[in-house]
Amino acid sequence: MLKIICALGFLAWSFGTSLSYAQPVTVAVASNLKPAFEEIYKSFRQTHPQGKIVRIVYGSSGNLASQMKQGAPYDLFISADESYPLKLAEAGLTRDRGVVYAAGHLALIANSAAGFVLNSDPESIKALLRGSKKIAIANPDLAPYGRSSVQYLQAMKLWGELQERLIFAENISIAAVYVSTGAVKVGITALSLAKSSELSPTIQYIALPDDLYAPIRQRMVLKRDPAPTAVTLYEYLQGPVAKQILVHNGYSIPQ
Repeated sequence: MLKIICALGFLAWSFGTSLSYAQPVTVAVASNLKPAFEEIYKSFRQTHPQGKIVRIVYGSSGNLASQMKQGAPYDLFISADESYPLKLAEAGLTRDRGVVYAAGHLALIANSAAGFVLNSDPESIKALLRGSKKIAIANPDLAPYGRSSVQYLQAMKLWGELQERLIFAENISIAAVYVSTGAVKVGITALSLAKSSELSPTIQYIALPDDLYAPIRQRMVLKRDPAPTAVTLYEYLQGPVAKQILVHNGYSIPQ
């Protein structure tokens, strides 16, 4: 009888554990991170079977944060900056203030078929931008990389001259796609996207100097009562495998 009770108890514990891992898990991810996160998530699933139940939503950090405020069931929010996660924390919507998992960088990109020659000389960059009819960047009101792009143009003393030619995309990925497809010949995007295998056949790029815009410190936070799988993924993103993938994709890792 005791063996039967113990066996039933073990089955109940196993069933409860399976249910906890089977909770629907939704992760909100800033668009700049898509190529790197797809690699990280693939690696995560290889060692964590519960990763199969994760649903991923990509978008601008501003939109994702707004959706979370309105009740979107995002267990984990992986932002392109610090301000949006910290505002959610101040509103009491997260478990804590989260962690900075990476630092991002800007890149100037041009459609390969446009015939431009990119180099890092500031005067050459100015000439290229001044000669462009349209320039794609992410919407600075929604996307941290868009905000950094504006800072870069201001530092280069080009903002007043070029702002009427700017095409604002909803997020940084869309800005990159505008250039990749040739809809716009030149743009400013995340270095991580410029380096991606999806864009490399159709664009050329150069990294822009980090000292011409504020550091892009990317923070992630868990919601107040996250599913166990989200917590596991959050911890995995801070581990050596994820860090290696992030560096390979053009990010820096905070010390």
